[in-house]
Amino acid sequence: MSGSLVTGGQGFIGGHLVRALVERGEDVTVLDLPGAPGRALEIHGLVGEVRLIEGDVADPTVVHRALRESASDGSGPDSVFHLAAQTLVGPAAEDPATTFRSNVEGTWVLLEGCRASDVEAVVVASSDKAYGPSESLPYRESYELRPAAPYEASKSAADVISRSYWPAFGLPAGVTRLANVYGGGDLNGSRLVPEVAMAFLEGRAPQIRSDGSPERDYLHVSDAVAAYLAVEGAVREGAGRGEAFNAGTGEAWPVRTIVDLIADEAAREGVGLTEAEYLGEGVPEGEIDRQLVDATRLTELTGWSPKVTLGAGLTEAVEWYRSHA
Repeated sequence: MSGSLVTGGQGFIGGHLVRALVERGEDVTVLDLPGAPGRALEIHGLVGEVRLIEGDVADPTVVHRALRESASDGSGPDSVFHLAAQTLVGPAAEDPATTFRSNVEGTWVLLEGCRASDVEAVVVASSDKAYGPSESLPYRESYELRPAAPYEASKSAADVISRSYWPAFGLPAGVTRLANVYGGGDLNGSRLVPEVAMAFLEGRAPQIRSDGSPERDYLHVSDAVAAYLAVEGAVREGAGRGEAFNAGTGEAWPVRTIVDLIADEAAREGVGLTEAEYLGEGVPEGEIDRQLVDATRLTELTGWSPKVTLGAGLTEAVEWYRSHA
């Protein structure tokens, strides 16, 4: 049986990815911090189905243990998916050092461990935030990374470091730059879709940190998982090594539109809605006003394309939060 290691597998996207790997017959090991708040293995009914190692991805001892134990025969994993990170813009601005340790140091510690192992593919999660603000959209992989805030800088640095390991050391690594990922199972109330859906369903007013004008490219979590697996397959086959790949829909939606669409879905459940509270003017400090990505490169190489429309994806998300109240 082939094995895979997923760092950050207790998180929102990581949990969905772990489930997909288990469903395709993988022997999966998850590396995440003790008490990781995502609880993804519990949410997806995977407790006892995968191997869980608790520890810090920036700790070489923990990483080497996870790599060593990531297959039932002790041979290590065939594939590594690196999703472990500090993922929030606000905390990154407040405490850059902790974010850099997690996102930058944690990445090169993992890559060094992979370099010493016989790994066939490493897929590292970067972000569209790595591009930084740009007047030219959609983002394309050829664009210069120009981060303007600590979180953006951490993802940009990890992105560049990861891609360098192929030409420098022959480590078969590829990088994903995903748009804003949403869907059922995200318990982080600081993100837009979970906060708005849970607030409406609980009968309280969602609190929006902007005036509703910032625009984002929203990618359903099932399409995000498919993108990770597509990049893994390409890297295994010898294509895409040392490269980055965008994954998104190529369409940007204002925050206010997302709030209204979720309100419509919640209302269909007979929920009495309150008005959302828009607490800011323009774009919150440290965030980018408009983002969307061009995923042509990934589509041409692997055939990947997003399958879930925004309407269908938000319907799924609201139903998930309703059924998991």
